Amino acid sequence: MALEITDANFEETVLQSDKPVLVDFWAAWCGPCRMVGPVIEEISTEYDGKAVVGKLDVDANQEFAAKYGVRNIPTVLMFKDGEVVGRQVGVAPKNVYTEAIDGLL
Repeated sequence: MALEITDANFEETVLQSDKPVLVDFWAAWCGPCRMVGPVIEEISTEYDGKAVVGKLDVDANQEFAAKYGVRNIPTVLMFKDGEVVGRQVGVAPKNVYTEAIDGLL
């Protein structure tokens, strides 16, 4: 199960993580987000213990979406050592996300 990432836990969960972090910026009303959601859940299970995989609802948590310039959703950001190292805007096949994680492991 992907972690629920919020403005309140973003710094601890994402920026201070010692593992690579994938964050799916999404919203409940967004059709393409609902297409990406099950893929993110699968990746979360497959990379359990190796990487942090989470979802941030942009309607409820706007601070970090704004900070990282998320204007279109879904946007998936990859973080390593607290820095953005990858960005995928829009729907992409699962291998795009897994290859991004694998490149950071």
